[in-house]
Amino acid sequence: MKIRVVAFSLALLSLSGGAAFAGGTKEQDAACRPDVRKFCHKIAPDAGDGAFLSCLQENRAKLSKPCREMLESNGV
Repeated sequence: MKIRVVAFSLALLSLSGGAAFAGGTKEQDAACRPDVRKFCHKIAPDAGDGAFLSCLQENRAKLSKPCREMLESNGV
């Protein structure tokens, strides 16, 4: 389970820079890219593995349904 969460958080790192969803699926990209751009745009790309994941968790109540479901399905 922890490996899955780490892989998901690593994949989130690529979302802010507009790069392809590195290590994640197209579904994860589609589900969370808008939320990462909306809520986590101030995070520097080199902020660390968990920065984007923490941002999404802090904004969980405001996330789109697809992104919330993606987080939950990845054990986050």
